[in-house]
Amino acid sequence: MKKLSFLSAILGLTFAGAASAADITVYYSPTCPHCHHAREFIASTLVYEYPELKVTEVNVMDEANLPMFQETLKKCEFESGGVPVIVVGDKCEQGYADFMQDTLRQHVEVDLNDEQKAVAAANKQAMSEDAEKFKAEHADRANAISEYNAAAVAAEEVEKKSEGGNVIWFWGLLIVLVAGLGYVLVRKDKKK
Repeated sequence: MKKLSFLSAILGLTFAGAASAADITVYYSPTCPHCHHAREFIASTLVYEYPELKVTEVNVMDEANLPMFQETLKKCEFESGGVPVIVVGDKCEQGYADFMQDTLRQHVEVDLNDEQKAVAAANKQAMSEDAEKFKAEHADRANAISEYNAAAVAAEEVEKKSEGGNVIWFWGLLIVLVAGLGYVLVRKDKKK
């Protein structure tokens, strides 16, 4: 179990450290009303306004995800473990209220170029005119949100390693068999 926790922590650091401004990680609890509102805003608004946005949700009630959450709290210099914790690029926010929506947008736009910002502004305008129509036309944006599960990621890594091991064993065995066959054939030729 300690190996799994350690692996989760390493993967979490790697995962959290590789984020760009167009990536959001939301640490949440399923029972937290502020988390629900934050996730709703991101899912129903931000992913439609910013086509390059990728959102990863991390359930802190899943014990396997705790090392990643604790490392994020440390990185963000938060003393309490309150949720939601929203990480956008290298910006961290703890808690959520509607007045934070523009702040989150600003965090997302940090690394966007002028063209991407113009697209976002046009999308925001279209959403304000007819949100349902815009969402229907861009239904694929719902796929921008994924759930992170440290246990599943760790299991996937173990599976990849074992698959790689099987390939190595196969090629190793094949080389030994070919070498053995070559040795037998050479010895046979020398006896003649």
